[in-house]
Amino acid sequence: MNDESFAKKGFAISTDKDLLDLEMIYNYLGKESYWSKGIAVERVHTSIANSMCFGVYADGKQVGFARVVTDKAIFAYLCDVFVLDSHKGLGLSKWLLQTIRNHPELQGLKRWMLATADAHGLYKQFGFGPLGKPDNWMDIYTPFKTD
Repeated sequence: MNDESFAKKGFAISTDKDLLDLEMIYNYLGKESYWSKGIAVERVHTSIANSMCFGVYADGKQVGFARVVTDKAIFAYLCDVFVLDSHKGLGLSKWLLQTIRNHPELQGLKRWMLATADAHGLYKQFGFGPLGKPDNWMDIYTPFKTD
């Protein structure tokens, strides 16, 4: 489906942070997701304030979310991507990723990154793959202490 067909069904995607349902996002990330369970609400709010955010809405109610941490010139890290269980299977995740990858402020970037434990097939459809030179990459991973 495209933007027009989703819009006809009452769906929308927006980067307007004023529309975000912060409580819903925190409840999903802090209580349901495998990647940030136990995260403090303040960290969620700070991460949203300092990222480019995409909300997915069904008849005005938020049902999905994604964040892009980016300099809008060279690099983008895609994270916190989810669609609520009540709206899975409708193609919203694919539409969300298509919208993000086509966003005018995110064109011409040299590198996009993400980490996933279970959605490789979805992301592969949008050009993501294993690290080209994994030996060149390093990280520091410090899990959050649960609240």
